[in-house]
Amino acid sequence: MARSTLFHAKLYGIVDLGYASPDDLPHATREMIAGGIDVIQLRAKGHPESAIEAWGRTLLPLCRDGGVPFIINDHARIAADIEADGVHVGQDDAPMDEVRAIVGDDMLVGRSTHSVEQAALAASDPRTDCIGFGPLFSTPTKPTYPPIGTAEIQQVHESHPDLPIFCIGGIKKENLSDVVSAGAKRAVIVSGILQAADITAYVREAKAILE
Repeated sequence: MARSTLFHAKLYGIVDLGYASPDDLPHATREMIAGGIDVIQLRAKGHPESAIEAWGRTLLPLCRDGGVPFIINDHARIAADIEADGVHVGQDDAPMDEVRAIVGDDMLVGRSTHSVEQAALAASDPRTDCIGFGPLFSTPTKPTYPPIGTAEIQQVHESHPDLPIFCIGGIKKENLSDVVSAGAKRAVIVSGILQAADITAYVREAKAILE
């Protein structure tokens, strides 16, 4: 899948097992797609790889039918095995050489970054298709990373205009306008979407703020 797909993306959703039960994953995924989500990632920290693969195989066809790229968090081997559209890796995960050896040249690869310096390092590798930049605000999903705030959003976008940058971490519909005002072009929302009473409406409203 071409990186250009991500340039057109505004709202990136994560179906996170920290906020959704396994039985809820297909429903949440369908609702997010109905609302116009641009990218969906499966994140299942601490769960067995066999379970993650099974969930991935369930969600992938839903995303394919909806025309939404489907990304696996952390596990390059699972992404390759199920032929997902991409994999997203953290700072403590495998280096790009290892990731690309597993997934090949055509799969999307994203990297988490937590500072302007880490963003620059990731951007210097042409094999990085996008980065997550954050956490902007405190979030239970990243308890070990101090929030970096919004002051550097403009700088990181100006420094890497050719790289899709997705701001992440504690972003919800209520503070999304502030994130956009600080220079963000794209955002990742996790708990706000998954805990919404009406996921489809929430996604639609959040995407309208980004657009």
